[in-house]
Amino acid sequence: MEYFYALIYICPLAFLAGFIDSSAGGGGTISTPAYLLTGMPAHLAFGTNKMSSSIGTIVATGRFIKHKACDVRIAVISAALAALGSVLGSRLLLLLDDRTFRIMLIIALPCVALFLVFRKNKTFEDRREGISARRTIVLASVIGFFIGMYDGIIGPGTGTFAIIAFNAALKYDLKTASGNAKILNLASNLASFVTFALAGNVLFALALPVAVFSIAGNYIGSGFAIKKGAKFIRPMLLIVLSLLLAKVVYDLMAMR
Repeated sequence: MEYFYALIYICPLAFLAGFIDSSAGGGGTISTPAYLLTGMPAHLAFGTNKMSSSIGTIVATGRFIKHKACDVRIAVISAALAALGSVLGSRLLLLLDDRTFRIMLIIALPCVALFLVFRKNKTFEDRREGISARRTIVLASVIGFFIGMYDGIIGPGTGTFAIIAFNAALKYDLKTASGNAKILNLASNLASFVTFALAGNVLFALALPVAVFSIAGNYIGSGFAIKKGAKFIRPMLLIVLSLLLAKVVYDLMAMR
């Protein structure tokens, strides 16, 4: 696909991905396939997407911090481990060939979808009173490392998993969980982007203009999430689930 047509195709999808990702995570379920459908190699598509989405995530993260819709101390601890996990995951991914990487996505995404469908925890209020500071730090570190590694290897659904983990394991309300997830996701995205860039798997000429649309989507989406909280974020999680399932169906059909 020629450069101009690639921009026309990817840019609006990058806006939508940023809008959804800034509130409920899962923007990679839109942006990663958008890059792959241009026909570029999977590693190059993944690395280029990491750059454009990272720039957009910076905006959303800044808005959550500005409006104090996150626990910065715990989120930073989690983000530091996420960066480490993301680098390890990305380096493992670079060892895989293109076809193996695509097959991994097809296997992983149904698991993501099933997890979200059958997740029983439906509580979205803050319930942190019974959790000690030490346990909070340990859980935040574990969450950060493993979700960061998942982000480095697979990607789509990372933000959604982070929100669920902060809400279910650390008992944050849904808005704060989303803010924490943004800080974690930013760290893992940047770490993965740097890893892919050093390996020559980032198309800067495409990633930079697409990033403008990602910024716009993240700015608007994070504003809705901050103002409306769970009333906005919860239906966004359901939309992400639908996108995950749609991508699985598409990938399975494409493999035939």
